[in-house]
Amino acid sequence: MISVLVVDEDEALRQALAVAAARAGCEAVAMSTVAGAREELMRRTFDVVLATLGEGVDLVEELRSVAPRTQVIAMTATPELALAAMRAGAADAFVLPLRLDDAVLALARAEERERSWRARESRPDASVRESAAPTEIVAHSPRMDEVVRVARKIAPFNTTVLVTGESGTGKELIARSLHAWSTRAAMPFVPINCAAIPEGLLESELFGHKKGAFTDAHKDKAGLFEEASGGTLFLDEIGDLPLSLQVKLLRVLQEQEIRPLGSTVDIKVDVRVIAATVRNLVDDVAAGRFREDLFYRLHVLPVHLPPLRERREEIPQLVENFIARFNRKLGTRITGCSAEALQLLTAHAWPGNVRELENTIERAMVLAEGDQIDAGGLPEKVRAPTDKLRMTMLGSDLSIKKATRIIEEELIRRALKETRGNRTSAARILEISHRALLYKIKEFGIADVGKPPT
Repeated sequence: MISVLVVDEDEALRQALAVAAARAGCEAVAMSTVAGAREELMRRTFDVVLATLGEGVDLVEELRSVAPRTQVIAMTATPELALAAMRAGAADAFVLPLRLDDAVLALARAEERERSWRARESRPDASVRESAAPTEIVAHSPRMDEVVRVARKIAPFNTTVLVTGESGTGKELIARSLHAWSTRAAMPFVPINCAAIPEGLLESELFGHKKGAFTDAHKDKAGLFEEASGGTLFLDEIGDLPLSLQVKLLRVLQEQEIRPLGSTVDIKVDVRVIAATVRNLVDDVAAGRFREDLFYRLHVLPVHLPPLRERREEIPQLVENFIARFNRKLGTRITGCSAEALQLLTAHAWPGNVRELENTIERAMVLAEGDQIDAGGLPEKVRAPTDKLRMTMLGSDLSIKKATRIIEEELIRRALKETRGNRTSAARILEISHRALLYKIKEFGIADVGKPPT
């Protein structure tokens, strides 16, 4: 049983929530004012505070400062305020008017989290393969706000999740966040890249083996499903899983049982599976490369990460985060980017997405001459359009028309190169229509840029 402090100035709602909490098996106390709630929290410990916010999230921060161990469930007037409350540290958030069933469900999730935390505290030496504490997710665009909202919504449930997106968009970061926000947070998060392990070893790695199952199997070995039991198994690059193992994975997802190589006995496992891929599994299913039944079993709760070029407004914050991280790692004292450098970073298409931006910032910090990243410290592919434009401007010709042509041609060449000549993808990166791109390719005399040799 968990203890709940309900805080709301509306007497009818306050009493209804307190009664609903009590009927759900919780010990409930109701307070009408924040001041009264603060005094009550200083007097005794509560597992959960269920409180209505005003126009901001200060109350969440205040409650967590008074009782950092207490989970805060926020009731808000708008979806935007609910998202802000989650970012401020609320364990859950709802938009008013609130259904009592939703409140009871939120309390059930809070009880599961409390049970997991208590289990972790009672097992201080519990073996966890890797910490699942996620790096901060930067979400300053509508599309990433939606990704975070959906991820937080589905995190407490044990259903499989399929995370899709281009390479470098942060699929493992989302997987770690799903685990950290779930009731399994105290248990192991075990990642494996299905494309990085030879097919002959992958089955043993996933399901384990018995002594003598094959040459060099000198002793029993537990697989990653057993290692992740109670927690989360992250199957990265699931699209590269061999067909023979897709059948076995489907059975595990359906039965929650594994059979190690060389064994005749099934082993029960309690594992949540999160899978990720850069591939279009719908196309792979149509081509016979991926099982349709497994695809639908994985695709229960999909999360798609947009590429960085479609959320450029997040680049300044990402750059700031990377500078702070690499200052700690490298011992540098870089304070930021010059205006020109930041403009170039924001304009670049970033085919390698967040990972490429991260590597670029690390390189620029190592090469920086002063306390700032300037344009000269960026890779040539990032600053190329500016260099060409600068050379034009240093001459006597100040034509805006010619300068614009230089920028357009250079950006089109780079987009075609990055998409290996795929004009549809290049038009999307450039944010122009396919027809407009074809016209400009003809106008500038650009032929076969980016296409692989035949």
